[in-house]
Amino acid sequence: MSGERQVALPVRWGPRAEALEPLAVIGVGDVARGLARRILQEDDARLGTWRGVAGAGVLVLMGAAESLPWVNGAMYLGREVSAPSLLLPCALVPDVLASLLERALLTRVGNASTPLAVLPGSLQLVSVASARPVHRATLAAWLASEEAGLGTGGAP
Repeated sequence: MSGERQVALPVRWGPRAEALEPLAVIGVGDVARGLARRILQEDDARLGTWRGVAGAGVLVLMGAAESLPWVNGAMYLGREVSAPSLLLPCALVPDVLASLLERALLTRVGNASTPLAVLPGSLQLVSVASARPVHRATLAAWLASEEAGLGTGGAP
């Protein structure tokens, strides 16, 4: 996925007083593969309610909060009103205003990549602008590629 970037995020993250409503779930590495396996357990009707994007070692699934699957180690992302271009961790808050963080990140990557999933732990930004409906065959092919160690990316 061309929208995946590593950037230095010179901010600290702490617990959020009130969690954001989840709009997406993201997995990196083994968690991404576990998320894909969990998604593939669902029926095609459920798959059709989700949108996703995948790249080498990363998988993002977007959908209604109540429909997002639980996977150990996954991070759930939501949107803060003051930073609508970013998907931020639901349980963490940056030590700078979200609007300032958004402005700084968009200065680095541009508006065409939005929305951006922000992953504080791995210092990654993942563009979800190209998210599209989840298709079983495409997701299964991505998972097979990841498990084979090819990590070529693609979209679910």
